[in-house]
Amino acid sequence: MPAHLTHYLVMLPLLAWIIWRRLSRQFGRQPIRRKRMIARIAVFVILGGLLALGGLRQPVLAEGLFGGALTGGMLGLLGLRLTRFEVDPVKGDCYVPNPWFGALLTALLLGRLAWRMLVLWPSLQGAPGSAPPPSGLSYASSPLTMLVIGLLVGYYIAYFSGLLIHHRRFQQAQRSVTAV
Repeated sequence: MPAHLTHYLVMLPLLAWIIWRRLSRQFGRQPIRRKRMIARIAVFVILGGLLALGGLRQPVLAEGLFGGALTGGMLGLLGLRLTRFEVDPVKGDCYVPNPWFGALLTALLLGRLAWRMLVLWPSLQGAPGSAPPPSGLSYASSPLTMLVIGLLVGYYIAYFSGLLIHHRRFQQAQRSVTAV
């Protein structure tokens, strides 16, 4: 195996583990962890902001990102409406996410990244007749890829923000019930 491909031996199992963790959180009862959700919202806002800065050079990429973020935000609100909220005696306030939204968005992202990798692979290998490898962040050099990334960013910002708002309301309702 060529030396420049050995880092894939490390990265692919790590990526598979991250995807497995992500998909496993789309099914079943999940406890509301406020600090983790706030941290995730912050990470997605920073990621979206950094990617939007890249759109200063190529406005079509920013358009894809913003269009995806708006659509993702609407999907996040719809996903929130389809989420069931429960109280577990051990875990406390929990939510049961609609598994279709998270799994669909994950599959869409993985499919798009796999397609981009398939398109870019010959140029990365230096195959005869292929274009030279692109410079910079080659995965994010397509408006469609930025749209899919924007979908994820918008969805999770809206979804986790909605979960935090619900949790705050739940806590206030619990306080008023115990006070009566």
